[in-house]
Amino acid sequence: MSKAQQAPMFDLTLSEEQLMFRDTLQRLADNDMRALAKSADVSGESPVGFYAQAAELGLTMLPIPEALGGSGMGRSPVSNALIMEDLARGDMSLALGAVMPQAFVNTLLDQGSDAQREQYLPKFCEGVFVPATTALLEPRATFDPEQLACTARRTESGYVLNGKKCMVPLGLDAELLLVIASVEGEGAAAFIVEGTPEGMTRAAETHMGLRSLRLASLEFTDVTLPAESILGAGEFDLQRFVDLSRIGICALAVGVGQSVLDYTKVYVNEREAFGEPISNRQSVAFKVADMAIELEAMRLMTWRAASLAEQGKAFHEQAYLAKVACGRYAMQIGTDGVQLLGGHGYCREHPVEMWYRNMRSIALLDGVASV
Repeated sequence: MSKAQQAPMFDLTLSEEQLMFRDTLQRLADNDMRALAKSADVSGESPVGFYAQAAELGLTMLPIPEALGGSGMGRSPVSNALIMEDLARGDMSLALGAVMPQAFVNTLLDQGSDAQREQYLPKFCEGVFVPATTALLEPRATFDPEQLACTARRTESGYVLNGKKCMVPLGLDAELLLVIASVEGEGAAAFIVEGTPEGMTRAAETHMGLRSLRLASLEFTDVTLPAESILGAGEFDLQRFVDLSRIGICALAVGVGQSVLDYTKVYVNEREAFGEPISNRQSVAFKVADMAIELEAMRLMTWRAASLAEQGKAFHEQAYLAKVACGRYAMQIGTDGVQLLGGHGYCREHPVEMWYRNMRSIALLDGVASV
């Protein structure tokens, strides 16, 4: 058998339901989210009522079994990636905030116990926004998911959590947190933390992008957790969690990249210099073409990883390569978008500078937006 025949197969054909849902999400992104994005970025706050509007779409209900109040459609990494891509067309900050509860649900379905699913999943089926998030990143330049400084010590009654987390989406408001920590002598584990238990503090973070996401740092000082707070049976597949989140991050990058490309194409065709559109200049046209090529590569790599994950096939390599490519090309697309607008690219009058700032986070984020 040839190497080509041995390669893992993947299917990128979208179903009719996926196409219809994409149309709904893209209209929300183009008509509503795009209009809210600038003011939300300036204020550093999420728009009043937006997350409630997003919850009405029932995103968190889609994978939850009917027995627990959900739609019973089943977990679909491909559909989840499409949701993130389409929402990010409107605004990456709002998109990531809107899908964080879904990411929490996905991980609970993937690695949680039956008792935990029965306890928490019905909360996400009531048509209201439940602020839930995941916390993996830690505040150090050499952060490696395999070497967590946040630790959980086993006790007779449960666990004691110590450490810090950073860049936690919705971190200031989340009612449910999935905190990834290292259990002494046992490896990585995930813990469900409700509310703000004694010993836990939250602090707002200010970054150049994702300003309306209310990113926060969390600190745990001898936080006591019950034994049942550990996700599943305690055997947490950290690599799978990271890989699934990388697919989601890549999908967000594709969505923002599409916005940059669409906006830039219109601008260079309308902007005139020396009596003709600047798109008539080869240097401009070639740069736009490069952006389109890079974006399509990002999209195909992301969809391929998601498709393999959905089929239950090995997808670690594909998720890693997609994350590397999206981290590199998203930044290039953002830079080229600003460059093609010239002086306007540096002005807040145009959204390209905001997209550029948001896209800087693609290479930094990890452990969020799990599909």
